[in-house]
Amino acid sequence: MTLVAMPVYDGAMLFEAAIAMEVFGTDRPQLADPWYAFAVCGPQDARLGGLLRLDAAHGLDVLARADTVIVPSCDDIEAEPPADLLDALRAAYRRGARIASLCTGSFVLAAAGLLDGREAATHWLHADRLAERHPRVRVNADVLYTHDGQILTAAGKAAALDLSLHLVRLDHGAAVANALARILVVPPHRAGGQAQYIAAPVPARSADGFTALQDWILDRLHEPLTVQDLASRAGMSARHLTRLFHRSTGLTPLRWLHVQRIRRAQELLETTDTPVERIAVHAGMGTATTLRRHFSRAVGVPPDTYRRTFRGGSGS
Repeated sequence: MTLVAMPVYDGAMLFEAAIAMEVFGTDRPQLADPWYAFAVCGPQDARLGGLLRLDAAHGLDVLARADTVIVPSCDDIEAEPPADLLDALRAAYRRGARIASLCTGSFVLAAAGLLDGREAATHWLHADRLAERHPRVRVNADVLYTHDGQILTAAGKAAALDLSLHLVRLDHGAAVANALARILVVPPHRAGGQAQYIAAPVPARSADGFTALQDWILDRLHEPLTVQDLASRAGMSARHLTRLFHRSTGLTPLRWLHVQRIRRAQELLETTDTPVERIAVHAGMGTATTLRRHFSRAVGVPPDTYRRTFRGGSGS
């Protein structure tokens, strides 16, 4: 069972800590059995968000055996994190643990030196300050989360949930992550490269229509859809549709469509024995050759290898 440990400390923020508890600390045998072992660690009297006092069940020594470490955000980005926490994070990293920060938790990872030379996300309000305090960090204020080897960082607030679902997807597959997203009533997948802050919000009525359009597309991934098809369905010009997609997802319509087709292929590979040739048709890729080329480029392994990883089968 994968052990996920979350260190808490005075000044850790409640919202992001609660996200980690909800995703990793709630047993979900209906999705995957085993799910995760979850441990909260730190001082016995840590105060979260200045509101709640939390008696951690474990000391920081639990990080020495954790598979994944989740560092929640901090309320004072100017404060120096506890030295024992920084030492424990460095030791966990050297041991090979996967370490993720949520929101301004990136300041903690940066103080430990774990972000040096890496691209990192944080809340867009504090991105400039992170870059000023830690010039060796390549701060990206325009993404929801980053994933660089053992280190992952999430941007502000709700992006912590996107990164958490990304970790579930890595551990249990797209179908399980999507099922969890439905339980949590959130979008099943927002790519890490999606913009975290939209300067010109989409009007509510348009947003509702956009969601309906996305649902319509997902029901027709097997069809040869074009931008004009999507624009006609939405009742707008192709140019306006492209602007709407970019504002809402950070992607062009065809790029978003391509991502969804890859996700559909992942789900079918994880949950069915359907031959790759048929999956290519269901996902709108046409042929197995086309699917293998795009799937390998997007996921990093061919469809057959991906299926064996999640199903232990022989591939098709």
